[in-house]
Amino acid sequence: MLNEYFAKMKGTTTSPPAVSLPEIGWSWIGAFLGIAAVAYINYNNLDGTDFVMIIGSFGASAVLIYGAIKSPLAQPRNFVGGHVLSAVIGVACYQLFSSHMWLASSVAVATAIALMHATKTLHPPGGATALIAIIGSEKIHALGYMYAIIPVGVGAMIMLAVALLVNNIPKSRRYPEFWI
Repeated sequence: MLNEYFAKMKGTTTSPPAVSLPEIGWSWIGAFLGIAAVAYINYNNLDGTDFVMIIGSFGASAVLIYGAIKSPLAQPRNFVGGHVLSAVIGVACYQLFSSHMWLASSVAVATAIALMHATKTLHPPGGATALIAIIGSEKIHALGYMYAIIPVGVGAMIMLAVALLVNNIPKSRRYPEFWI
């Protein structure tokens, strides 16, 4: 029985094929422009305010929406819905359990995963978005539920707009695979 358990860890398939240079190039361009857009707003328009536009989980989202555009986890419903839902959950968990940060962190991420599954919005960076609501700066905490709108919702929509524009330039790429 123990051998069967450990045998599962060997994997069942081989590594996927290498990605072509044009595909790498378009992924780079999309990621650069998407992150540049939210970072530019963050550092040039929101500096000195209580708002932020860029959060760490957007880096992981960039990998999906510009580099793995066919993945179900990269589609608009998952990308935007997963982030916004996870942000709301993270803020709620911070408000309920902030005196026990270990509990707030674990409940936020676990609940975000469960609700993303239940709503068909699974987007792995959403777990980080929920966690950022807990472990983020006082600036993040001060936003309260506004965190789900700015930076999360608006930032995701900006990155989605860039993904729609850039990912559809080459004939070899198409995004999205589905909306709903």
